[in-house]
Amino acid sequence: MKILIVDDHTVVRDGVKRLVETFDVTEIGEAETPGEALTEFRRLRPDVTILDINLKNGSGLEVLRRLKADDPQARIVVFSMYSDIAYAASARREGALGYVAKSAASDELLIAIEKALTGEAYTDTETAALMDEQPKNAGLEQLTRRELQILQMLGEGNSLSEIATGLGIAYKTAANTATKLKEKLGLDRTADLVRFALETRGGRMLAGQKTES
Repeated sequence: MKILIVDDHTVVRDGVKRLVETFDVTEIGEAETPGEALTEFRRLRPDVTILDINLKNGSGLEVLRRLKADDPQARIVVFSMYSDIAYAASARREGALGYVAKSAASDELLIAIEKALTGEAYTDTETAALMDEQPKNAGLEQLTRRELQILQMLGEGNSLSEIATGLGIAYKTAANTATKLKEKLGLDRTADLVRFALETRGGRMLAGQKTES
């Protein structure tokens, strides 16, 4: 088996390498930037790629898109510091087979790798439990057109004041909508919402498909 580890922290890559050595691994590739990830992926053609979602020089979700565009059959396990349903849903939507939070037990990453090898999906126990607790209508696909507009504008670097002015609405309306967004996406802080907006490109792919509700 060939494995590619994409993470911008050497200590994490070293830990994952020791962990996957329990498998019959013939070669382990490493990358810490989006550019290195694509180059190494094309060179190695790994059986499984372990990908950090929050890279120092770019978005792990964008790397995921690039790898899947290069090889639609790529088996990718996202290994994230966030035990968060929004990130897990985004990773799954972009084609990842596995999602494991770095706070999960090490065995869960091994399980995710094993399942990915056979094309099966896996989410770590804690994140899966959070997803099960969420209302069925929670998620990006359930956002209204106005919510998607605000999410997109957050992802473009606008403050809530700038968003209110740009949309011709009261600041309180923009702030209340941001609060609803956090509730629907399972996020606690506005900073998490902004990061999510950046990672998902503000929901642009869905924005044109919605009507005001």
